[in-house]
Amino acid sequence: MTDLDLIDRKIVAELMADATQPVARIADRAGLSQTPCWKRIQKLEATGVLTARVALADPAKLGFGLTVFVGIEAPDHSPEWRETFLAAVESIPGIMECWRMAGEMDYLLRVAVQDMTAYDGLYKRLTDAVPIKNVTSHFAMERMKYTTAYPVDTRNR
Repeated sequence: MTDLDLIDRKIVAELMADATQPVARIADRAGLSQTPCWKRIQKLEATGVLTARVALADPAKLGFGLTVFVGIEAPDHSPEWRETFLAAVESIPGIMECWRMAGEMDYLLRVAVQDMTAYDGLYKRLTDAVPIKNVTSHFAMERMKYTTAYPVDTRNR
């Protein structure tokens, strides 16, 4: 973990919980006045601790009722293959996340699509774009826990 002091950790925790809250509320909870709090937020953004402020949406209410975790086994590990794979992944909107892994699979994708037909189209688009040794799809039945907030320690150490 980066060397964030207690105040910075409190600010980050508050923003992860609700980035729309006023700076005055964040400042109060972090034990600061508004101006120093705002300056700290700007510094946290400038140093890359805070990477974005976004709104989270319910995928089902947007028509993305199917979540698929896709394991990819690469046919080779050349820079050229990785570049082609990354370009394909970045060009397909339904691929929400892509992780390079250690272990049995080389890459893990989180995919959000409308339904099985849409997933089949995404699968074909991906496998047409880049050679893949093996694809293993795991279909999510229920999201039981979800958070985007990291468990930042907001206690004084």
